[in-house]
Amino acid sequence: MRIWELFQMALATVRSNPLRTVLTMLGVIIGVSSVITLVSIGQGTSKAIEKQYEGLGTNLLTVNLGGNGRATQLNYDEIMQLENTSGISAIAPTMTRNSTSIKYDRTTETFNVIGTNDRYLSLQKGTVASGRFLAQADLDFRNHVAVIGSDVAKQFFGTDDPIDEEINVNGYMYTIIGVLQTKGSNTNGTSLDSSVFVPLPTMSRDFKLGNIRTAYVEAASGDQVTRVQTTLEMYLFNKFKSTTGYTILNSSELISARQTASSTLTNQLVAVAAISLLVGGIGIMNIMLVTVSERTREIGIRKSIGAKRRNILLQFLVEATLISGMGGLIGLILGIGLSLAWPYINPSQQTSLSINIGLYAFLFSALVGVIFGLYPANKASKLKPIDALRFD
Repeated sequence: MRIWELFQMALATVRSNPLRTVLTMLGVIIGVSSVITLVSIGQGTSKAIEKQYEGLGTNLLTVNLGGNGRATQLNYDEIMQLENTSGISAIAPTMTRNSTSIKYDRTTETFNVIGTNDRYLSLQKGTVASGRFLAQADLDFRNHVAVIGSDVAKQFFGTDDPIDEEINVNGYMYTIIGVLQTKGSNTNGTSLDSSVFVPLPTMSRDFKLGNIRTAYVEAASGDQVTRVQTTLEMYLFNKFKSTTGYTILNSSELISARQTASSTLTNQLVAVAAISLLVGGIGIMNIMLVTVSERTREIGIRKSIGAKRRNILLQFLVEATLISGMGGLIGLILGIGLSLAWPYINPSQQTSLSINIGLYAFLFSALVGVIFGLYPANKASKLKPIDALRFD
């Protein structure tokens, strides 16, 4: 019997009970569509990370100080003294207080507050949309001034000009002197758009913070990044007498670390989605075993008129593969649709469709049909004609 004839027979069987066929395919549909959607989201995230860091250049170093106690801490003056080191062009220490209550008029929202100096905006490649950024005089005189991100401005003022307006930050009044253009997140993942920037000494006094946790260091050129990183590591080792309690990452390492984390998470989610495919395969095997029982007499009649064992085996194997293949095709279409629609559902999340992943997911779904259809097909092919005809 030709494959085309087997395919037509399988198609007729599938059409005879459409509801059962759809329910059987459900696991495969969910598995394939999930794999395609999750991989698209993961790849979209990786590309967004690359694009985000491309704008920061390759000569930016991030120093994170995570130790406890004075033995592993640096104050503002100690960090800024490093700016005189050969190869370093600028340093911006920061203090951050996440989810801080900020009030304007009768509206209260929570945003990140970042205490820093006048170098910060240049190091983060940010741009002022209106007004100005922090100046050295604001730090020297501990002025109560603030620069707000684009999301903060939109939340409190809409289309109005916020310059010279006052906001209440953690119980203290700050005058807005500038608004930033939309930028996105920095190397530490903090959104510049949802942050309020104030002079570091002012924040240290108002928030009673004394420790610098993060400092951004700009090397004079990309060629000097490695040398500056080594110099910083030697300085911190001599200062803390230890190799722990601090980390220094350059832009390339941060990109690699973020992409690795994103890839790991995506792979884990895809593995979970693949389990749905296996569950779908088990469902196909279960239904095919039921089908073999229901059509035992048909198998006996076909064998009694000359059908060979391989004809019966191929008949049920093609049927199982057809069901899983149809499920894979529907899952493929659904996955592509979800990948294209996802940026509209969640504007902050981009996706990137991969033809190869879609093809692999579809082929894997067909393979699932072959693997899980083999046992029922083999069982049907081994039936003896006389026993099959006596089956009630």
